[in-house]
Amino acid sequence: MTAGLLEAVRQRLVESGTDPTPAGVAAALRAQGRLLGDAQVLGAAEELRCELVGTGPLEPLLADPLVTDVLVSAPDRVWVDRGAGLELSDVVFPDAAAVRRLAQRLAAVAGRRLDDARPWVDARLPDGTRMHAVLPPVAVGSTCLSLRVVRPRAFSLAELTAAGTVPPGGEQVLGALVEARVSYLVSGGTGSGKTTLLSTLLGLVGERERIVLAEDSAELRPDHPHVVRLETRPANQEGAGRVTLRDLVRQALRMRPDRLVVGEVRGAEVADLLSALNTGHEGGSGTVHANTAADVPARLEALGTAAGLDRAALHSQVAAALSVVVHLARDRSGQRRIAEVHVLERNTQGLVVTVPALRWGAGGFVHERGWERLRSLIGGVRW
Repeated sequence: MTAGLLEAVRQRLVESGTDPTPAGVAAALRAQGRLLGDAQVLGAAEELRCELVGTGPLEPLLADPLVTDVLVSAPDRVWVDRGAGLELSDVVFPDAAAVRRLAQRLAAVAGRRLDDARPWVDARLPDGTRMHAVLPPVAVGSTCLSLRVVRPRAFSLAELTAAGTVPPGGEQVLGALVEARVSYLVSGGTGSGKTTLLSTLLGLVGERERIVLAEDSAELRPDHPHVVRLETRPANQEGAGRVTLRDLVRQALRMRPDRLVVGEVRGAEVADLLSALNTGHEGGSGTVHANTAADVPARLEALGTAAGLDRAALHSQVAAALSVVVHLARDRSGQRRIAEVHVLERNTQGLVVTVPALRWGAGGFVHERGWERLRSLIGGVRW
């Protein structure tokens, strides 16, 4: 079927409100004076279904269980990450207008607006996929579309070990960390696997405990029987109704959490999280963007400034609230792995610093000078 005929059928289905079923496509083809065989009709129906109610040419990529990110920067530039870094796929859109149509339709499905007056959007699709899109002329040349795939279930520690994210034997340390109710942060750069690892660790929490998640975009999928999920909400077109992550943390504290989790600490909510962890809510956790584990205190200090905390107050709160940082990184091959585990301590100036306890070596984790401190926190595990 030619592109012109496919477009004519698509337009007729849209105008008539007909679903892109084989019968509907066959009727639209007859209206165009064309008769095709069953195989061609079925192929056209599937192609139109993907465009009208699916994700168009991106659908095969998103269906791949290895894919974590799909990035469209031009009609013929569709990049995909299957866990080993970005690679150019063979998917091609007909033109820039097709990319724009898809981005606008996905935004509408998510209940968000995307047009010339509001040329960007950050939203979550019904299946959990996180989307971000920017329209021209803000995006030069073509609509840019980014999709982050959220898998329906969390990986087990055994699966992460097999995938090379957790070193052999490292699951003992991580399991003990969760069991000991130590408060920790998972740090790393964009796409390093922070959410994936945190989801896995939350699945290790005891079944009798209640986990309350506060997230900007609901991405955590812990395999646990008692999870309460809270998600932020942007303001409506009148500028009202906004719900911030800080609002969610405050509400979560009233929901009797055994484990309070902030999906990504990146603003003033850091003050409420630290306050909560200092008032009996042990075993809390979250993720934070940082280049190295050693950079986490400085990152928290910057976030604390947005919350009105001075330097001394912030470091006092951090010292009392958090104990461990698990840092993820991607090596040159694109492999995600736990690069290091640090414990938090105060230096002679009273400021919080991180001390290396474990690092990824040639054969797995290697003990560093903070190991004994980490070992005491997690119950003296032998490893």
